[in-house]
Amino acid sequence: MKVLFLHGWQSVVGGVKPTHLRQAGHEVLNPKLDDDDFDLALKTAQTYFDDHRPDVVVGSSRGGALAMNLNNSTGTPLVLLCPAWKNWGAARTIGANCAVLHSPADEVIPFVDSQVLVAHSGLPAEALIAIGNDHRLADENSLAVMEWACRVLARGEAIPSAETSESSWETIVPNQTPQDVQADASYVCDACGEEIVIPLDLSAGDSQNYVEDCPVCCRANVIQIQVDADGRAEIWVEPEQDR
Repeated sequence: MKVLFLHGWQSVVGGVKPTHLRQAGHEVLNPKLDDDDFDLALKTAQTYFDDHRPDVVVGSSRGGALAMNLNNSTGTPLVLLCPAWKNWGAARTIGANCAVLHSPADEVIPFVDSQVLVAHSGLPAEALIAIGNDHRLADENSLAVMEWACRVLARGEAIPSAETSESSWETIVPNQTPQDVQADASYVCDACGEEIVIPLDLSAGDSQNYVEDCPVCCRANVIQIQVDADGRAEIWVEPEQDR
């Protein structure tokens, strides 16, 4: 999944939130945005959006206002983190394929601003996820919900209905224990017909591709792995020379 991350005012490129998305295996575009000139920052964001065609745009605080003001004719989903839409830009509504994460304890942007945004946009209550302890949304659970919301919206699905409280979102975001995680998978070697069991590293990303020799016949196989939202892996192989 390709994510365009738009940082907040006086935030640094490569902060906690884009780093979390990158570590989850996603391609993250994280341009430096001008702090003093909103129009210039929007121009930079629009250029990245047009040139790279992300699957989802994440905007944090002022970056949320930038995301809302993009010329988004493709209807790319937005995940807005405590968006400062009242402070910057002209956009006052968001589309149906959007989610807003905001802490009721936010000391910078009032939580009610996001309530108003969701209501005025005609979105269901579940589009607003109340989570986190402050404006940064840098705690482990907020980061997990952010990444999860990106995946849900990028698949064209709606945010599921839930009571908008932090404790309820802890039950919705997959928090897998070791026994829940698929530890290995198997494939049948095209050359020798043996079933080969290989370990899985789900932290390596949702889509993996690498070459490995069959331990029985030493034939080189291209192994491709696709991990779904529930952490289950589909694996298929083809001989390396056939590619």
